[in-house]
Amino acid sequence: MRLKQFFREMDPNRRIVVMTVGVVLLMGSLAWAAVPFYNWFCRVTGFAGTTSVADAGSDVILDRTINIRFDGNVERGMPWKFKPVVREMEIRIGETGLAFYEAWNPTDKRITGSASYNVFPYEAGGYFTKIDCFCFTEQTLDPGERVEMPVTFYVDPDIVNDRDAKYVKHITLSYTFHTVKVEDVPASDKDAAMDESTNTPAGKQAGLLPASRPNNLN
Repeated sequence: MRLKQFFREMDPNRRIVVMTVGVVLLMGSLAWAAVPFYNWFCRVTGFAGTTSVADAGSDVILDRTINIRFDGNVERGMPWKFKPVVREMEIRIGETGLAFYEAWNPTDKRITGSASYNVFPYEAGGYFTKIDCFCFTEQTLDPGERVEMPVTFYVDPDIVNDRDAKYVKHITLSYTFHTVKVEDVPASDKDAAMDESTNTPAGKQAGLLPASRPNNLN
């Protein structure tokens, strides 16, 4: 009651300011709460091309095939070179696929990046399921380091039962790397990193690849 009385007795101009600030704070808190809900909604529905995540591959593999295209970009100002190793592949729906992206840090800085992603067409997003992906964690490249980063995935067989997505014949998986942190590297560490990058097979120095690539992951 005292607060209400205090508010009523407040100068009209000050009251407007307080009300405006209150509305801004309320809207800000609602927006903050909406972010995790929106992310959850996108993961569940595939809205805006958001992919799904699974711990293992599909138990069902269909005879029908689908073409997967890969795209790689970096945000403006990020000095990495980033691209898919293979531009496209054809797999059976439900079959586990393995693709690689190559990233190269041509600078004399240690750079940490994070990859955002989406799937097009959007209606296929909820059916494109990742089992493992470099995008799940931040990636750090030393000066001159070049790595190959894997993504393991499958297309959920339920896609053939979706009214809109069942007609999709091509899916594009697109990544964009963003700069998280840039660090100076001591000259001695820089030289060692450059030597290691030159003498070590791509990707293995970062612990990102298995000892050999499987030819077929059914």
